Amino acid sequence: MAHSLGNHIISINPCGCQRHAEASTKCPLTNYHRAQGPVGPSGALHSPHPLYAMGTGCAGSIWHYYSNCHRHRVNFLTGAIDLPFRQDGSKILKLKWKMDTPVWVDQWPLKKERLDQLQQLVKEQLQLGHIVLTTSPWNTPVFCIPKKSGKWRMLHDLRAVNVVIEPMGALQPGLPSPTMLPANWPLTVINVKDCFISIPLHPEDAPRFAFSLPSINHATPMLRYHWVVLPQEMKNSPTICQAAVAGALQPARRKFPDAIIYHYMDDILIAAGQQQILHEVTNAVMHHLHLAGLQIAPEKVQRKPPWLYLGWRITQHAIRPQLVQLQLSDVVTLNDLQKILGAINWLRPVLGLPKELLHPLFEMLKGDTSLTSNRTLTPEAKKALQLCARALEERQGWRHDFSLPFSLALIANRFQPFAVLFQWDTKNKDLLHILEWIFLSHTPPKTLWTLTEMYAKLIIKGRERLQTMNACDPEVIYIPATIENLNWLLSEDWGFQIALADFTGQLSIHYPQHKLWAEASSLPLVTQRRCRPVPVPGLTVFTDASGRSKKAAITWQDPVTQQWKTAVHAQERGSVQVLEMVAVHMAFELCANEPVNVVTDSCYATGVVQRLEASFLCEVSSPLLFAELYTLWTLINHRKHDFYVLHVHSHTDLVGPIAEGN
Repeated sequence: MAHSLGNHIISINPCGCQRHAEASTKCPLTNYHRAQGPVGPSGALHSPHPLYAMGTGCAGSIWHYYSNCHRHRVNFLTGAIDLPFRQDGSKILKLKWKMDTPVWVDQWPLKKERLDQLQQLVKEQLQLGHIVLTTSPWNTPVFCIPKKSGKWRMLHDLRAVNVVIEPMGALQPGLPSPTMLPANWPLTVINVKDCFISIPLHPEDAPRFAFSLPSINHATPMLRYHWVVLPQEMKNSPTICQAAVAGALQPARRKFPDAIIYHYMDDILIAAGQQQILHEVTNAVMHHLHLAGLQIAPEKVQRKPPWLYLGWRITQHAIRPQLVQLQLSDVVTLNDLQKILGAINWLRPVLGLPKELLHPLFEMLKGDTSLTSNRTLTPEAKKALQLCARALEERQGWRHDFSLPFSLALIANRFQPFAVLFQWDTKNKDLLHILEWIFLSHTPPKTLWTLTEMYAKLIIKGRERLQTMNACDPEVIYIPATIENLNWLLSEDWGFQIALADFTGQLSIHYPQHKLWAEASSLPLVTQRRCRPVPVPGLTVFTDASGRSKKAAITWQDPVTQQWKTAVHAQERGSVQVLEMVAVHMAFELCANEPVNVVTDSCYATGVVQRLEASFLCEVSSPLLFAELYTLWTLINHRKHDFYVLHVHSHTDLVGPIAEGN
């Protein structure tokens, strides 16, 4: 069977194997001239390419795939393969589809310049064997865009296809931390070249990634192709890529269990205790990557310090971020600000940029939601950027030392407490080796976040982070508290108890001597809580509020005359919540210099009063409510006498003085 294409004759035998005449081997639309190998039993070419050999050049293009030197039958039109295994014997991951009904999105028209560029790009992909001609009933549009280099990039709009693909999920929820690389261990960093296009699609999935190349004025039928390698725009391509590279690395991991092999997408870092062992591990990794058909970019193999890996500059002892530009003009767009804050937020765990430093920049994110909307940098924001830039130059993270224990220190701060994971090295000039800084969310999860809750959250985050990085707990946790308060937290505060569940290390209130602790704000935990869990000897004040009458009132029984007294405050503006807080505010002002029991029928007010002591107050949308909360926060945190708050239901049939006062 023969097909004519221009001046070339391509012969295809009945078994689906392409035979070459001298002219056909020079055809620019076939790639057998680069994939020729020994001839098989039926005249089929055995490809030396570890993944596949592809022949193209007519509507009956065929795709040959070989695994372990065994030839597999290939479907003549679709390129489907009976036994989808890779050269190294691993199975090709198959996609799961929500439906089998073909998805067809018409190709949109393109201007001549872009159409010419697209035709050239398609021709290149065809010659490289990344696509084949197809008659697939699936179709989604393609287009091309210019790159900064002046070259063009082909893009495939797979949004409609991605909708009907079941997501595989992320295999790596985060990046490997370079701080867990042992100090002084030699490293090698390698990069897998063109990772996506080195990994084949499952032959049953490939025809669904089809596209059409249009002609001007419909002068000719569209040429149609589908991908046989991972398209970059497919939603599961990153997952499949990670799985393929991880599978290729498994033999080396098993052979060298004491070596460290970090892998994220196409970037691989190898570490070993000795240079000779590192050389052996690196050779094994490269060998197995080659067996899997994955190529290594020789120019990107790094064997000497500093090593560049995942945005970090790694030396024998320390890590620093690679060059990040933090300079902005006075007027920027929301998009520019979001990008630079994203970079800063990524650097925070290593550079230790506290919340109060970044707060002016975070505040500028508020307002107009349009990405092109302008933001004028305030003096505070400019200063924050300058301090961030200085931190980039001066600060660094440390590679950990096997011989030193890990510790977690909570650091008090008037804006928001934070923590550090560190090692204490008495043999080094710089005693404090900070591995990571632990920060709480910039936006608190609730309006009132107590200090003990924040410390408990920092302990949880610190323990989880170290367990993630090194599968262990810190040996010591340093807490800024008095011994009396620490004992109270361990016996009474359930949040603190949960944070320390299963912790077998030491708790300490005595920090090692360092300027970092001295520079931090002195804000210890309160030594004794004024809010008591039981009634206190003192006056009992009942509070109430009405949204209908816009009034807040308190009543109490005079301890001398036993007569009931009442105070009423009228306020035209504000919700019933505001009025409830006004009433409680009145009760605390009445008994500012003596113990007091506050009884209210507001569950909201009860919760607020119980949590206001030693808490951080977050702004709320209502200015009136925030003003009342702040006033009450000030009254409670400056009290010198105990208080108790009780919630009772209103309008009940109960009798007695509480029901009467209520």
